[in-house]
Amino acid sequence: MNRYSSIKIASILGIFGNIFLLIIKGAIGLVTNSQAMIADSFNSAGDIVSSVMTYIGNKIASKPSDEDHNLGHGKAEYIYSMLISIAMILMALKIFNNSLLALIHQNTYQFSFWLIIVCLVTIIVKLSLFIYTNKLSKKYNNLLIKSNSYDHRNDCILTTFNLLSCLLALWNIYFLDGIVGLGISVWIIYTSIKIFIDSYNVLMDKSISFESRQKVLDIVKSHDEIKKITHFNSTPVGYQYQISLTIFVDGNLSTFDSHAIADNLEKEITNKIDEIYLTVIHVNPIKISGGKEKGRSTVKRNDRNKGSK
Repeated sequence: MNRYSSIKIASILGIFGNIFLLIIKGAIGLVTNSQAMIADSFNSAGDIVSSVMTYIGNKIASKPSDEDHNLGHGKAEYIYSMLISIAMILMALKIFNNSLLALIHQNTYQFSFWLIIVCLVTIIVKLSLFIYTNKLSKKYNNLLIKSNSYDHRNDCILTTFNLLSCLLALWNIYFLDGIVGLGISVWIIYTSIKIFIDSYNVLMDKSISFESRQKVLDIVKSHDEIKKITHFNSTPVGYQYQISLTIFVDGNLSTFDSHAIADNLEKEITNKIDEIYLTVIHVNPIKISGGKEKGRSTVKRNDRNKGSK
């Protein structure tokens, strides 16, 4: 199963799993007036939106390159990740306001063992989804599914605190209910901002990591016929990068031979480094005279695109 098919299945599981949790949390939360459970149900509603956006973003990102989008549609992952983060922040602010009012007015709620049952069911469902999506995010390095994975993990932690507040209600201790609601909202805002920043960095063409850049340079420097490297640039293409650089070779080489060096180097870099989608190399001749190297006018090769992985 490929990257996009796996993420499609994960997003569908997330949609149906969160619809189920929204129904049981919302029903029990309204019946008992538990602000923590109501906040948790809002969280599940947000999770449904996130899973739907994951599905749509993944569907768009899976489209191959075309005349209007020469480098494919990979950035759709990050556009939809950013939309998910904004929706989560707005939802969290609403939860924060409701929980704060409940804490100020010292709201109480009717204890029910159904609260505990719902918490346990939520933890089991979310833990299962977290394990599954976390495995996929590591395998495919996909920010959309990584965002979902973080959300499932956070839900496990927050619902555990919700369970604790339910148990304290047995001894008529209710203040933790509002505090847990506040904690849920703050946690959602924190993770949402993190997702937003990750998406923003890609959409603003953040450079390739230092480690990957160094791998590229090490490959280039392993070829003795390459005398000099300049103009290393990179731009994100979905979860991968397009890089370009200029190499200098002996000016006495024929145009055919110098281009062959660049062609082979492009293939070697893209095949050895998974983070790289496309490599574009320009060739400059360099005059070697009296032990000194002197650059001449640029000989620029035609760009050659590597097909999508």
